Amino acid sequence: MHSKIMHPKPIRPEPNNFDSDNSDSKNAETSEPVISNPPRRLFTRQRRQLSDGERRQLAQSTSLHLSKLQQRLPAHARVGLYYDGFGELPTQPLLDWCQHLGYFPYLPVVGSLGRTSNGNDDKRLRFVPVYHSKLVNIPTRIHQLGMKQNHSRALLWASELDVIICPLVAVDLNGNRMGMGGGFYDTTLGNSHRSGASRPLKIGWCYDFQVVEQLARQPWDVPLDGLITPSGIRWF
Repeated sequence: MHSKIMHPKPIRPEPNNFDSDNSDSKNAETSEPVISNPPRRLFTRQRRQLSDGERRQLAQSTSLHLSKLQQRLPAHARVGLYYDGFGELPTQPLLDWCQHLGYFPYLPVVGSLGRTSNGNDDKRLRFVPVYHSKLVNIPTRIHQLGMKQNHSRALLWASELDVIICPLVAVDLNGNRMGMGGGFYDTTLGNSHRSGASRPLKIGWCYDFQVVEQLARQPWDVPLDGLITPSGIRWF
């Protein structure tokens, strides 16, 4: 018997209104509420509770909406993917889609640029080509942050890709994305976003329960251009 998969409604974060004293109550009434993001563990726990079969089933349903993304891509598009190593919606269907349409898939590499002048890790991602038909067959190393990655001399900048499928923990109805907190994708995509560049397209790929009504947004956050879930595709 197949289990029935339930998709909760978008989570509505609670506003935080802080009233210092009675004299400030009037100002508090007119001030904008402060959005408090739900904890990341709320979503990562739900992801881990899914069986492998449920993940594959949901990923296959989600892949049915990729034809609408295809309409916005050139022939032989370069597509940035990622390994689903933490219970995320599986990304093998994305690789299958690329190979079926003659797109060129790439995977992110963390730390290929060493350290910045102030001694911090350079968080800009670069991308390596995929030459295998299955993600599980790609030779990988485990980065110190826990993610799998492949190493190659043929590295591309994000600006050389046509679309990047971005991992996420949660996303809101305006395309604001909550990542794992490392800032790699925001750093990587920041310059192109600020300049108004049309590429790469930034697309989220996730379960429906990861969609919330509203997330707090920081000045450095880079919003998505679109989102694909089992329920469909949404453009922002």
